[in-house]
Amino acid sequence: MESALDCVPCLLRQALEATRMATDDPTIQDSVMRALLLLLAEMDPGETPPRMAQRVHHYVRDSTGTADPYRESKTYQNRVASTMLPRLRNLLATAPDPLDVALRLAIAGNVIDLGLQTHLAESDIQITLDKALHEPLSGDPHLFKRLTEDAETILYLADNAGEIVFDRLLVEQLGPEKTTVVVRGAPVLNDATLADARTTGLIDIVRVIGNGSDAPGTVLADCSDEFRTLFSRADLVIAKGQGNYESLSDEQRPVYFLFRVKCPVIASHVGLPMGTNALVHSEFRPSEAD
Repeated sequence: MESALDCVPCLLRQALEATRMATDDPTIQDSVMRALLLLLAEMDPGETPPRMAQRVHHYVRDSTGTADPYRESKTYQNRVASTMLPRLRNLLATAPDPLDVALRLAIAGNVIDLGLQTHLAESDIQITLDKALHEPLSGDPHLFKRLTEDAETILYLADNAGEIVFDRLLVEQLGPEKTTVVVRGAPVLNDATLADARTTGLIDIVRVIGNGSDAPGTVLADCSDEFRTLFSRADLVIAKGQGNYESLSDEQRPVYFLFRVKCPVIASHVGLPMGTNALVHSEFRPSEAD
C-alpha cells in the first residue's frame, strides 16, 4: 500500500511526540523537526507508510541518542493490559464460542496504538474491549475459524505492546503448539518486541521470534531470512494492526488481517468506516509473470 499525503502530517506528529519523549531540550527538538521536514520532502511517495515511518524514527533515535523513546509507555501498556487478563479469561471460560470472543478481544486490543494517539487511558481500553463483544465484525469469522482449524502451521504477526496480552488469548485458542508469534526485531513506536513478549508471559506459552526489522509494520525486504522463510511456508498468516496491513496488503500470498480502523487513509483503502473492527482476508493475486 502506497503512502498518501495524509501520512506526512501524521509522521511529523509522531516524530515530534517521540522527540519530546526522548529529550526536553527545545534546541534538539527544533533541529530534529527541521531536518525531518527536508527528509520527508525527499522521500518516495510510492513507499509504504511503515517504510517511511522507519526512516523517520531512525532519525529521531539517532539524533536524540535514545534507543527506545516509548519504553515507559510500553511498560505501562503491558501492565494495564495484564491486569485485565483474569477477567477476560473468566469471560472466555463461560463463552459459548471462545474463539469468537478471543478474536474480538484481539482486534479490539489494536486500539493501543501510539502511532495514532499519544495518550490512552485504561478506561479507553476497557470501553473498547466491552464494546467489541457486541459490535459486529466486518469480515467472515466463519472463514477465519475454518482456516485456523485446517492450518497445521500459523504465523501470527503481532503489533503493539499491551495489545499482545489480548493476542495471547487468541493464540491459546488457535493452538500454541502450531503457532509462531512474530514481534519487531528492535524498538519502534510502541510496537511489541521480544522484551514485551517476555514481560507479558507470551513467550512462556508459544514460540516467539523477532522479525529482524525495526519498521512499524512488516517490510519483507528488511526482515530476516528466518522470518521470510516462515512467511512463505506457513499455512496461515495472521497479521495484526494497520502497519502490517499497510506493508503486506499487496504481497502475493493470502494474509488474514485483524485490526481496528483508526486512520482515514486505511478506512478509504479497505472501504470501511472509522472505528470498525476489521477482519480482512486478502486474496491471492497472481503476478503478471505467472
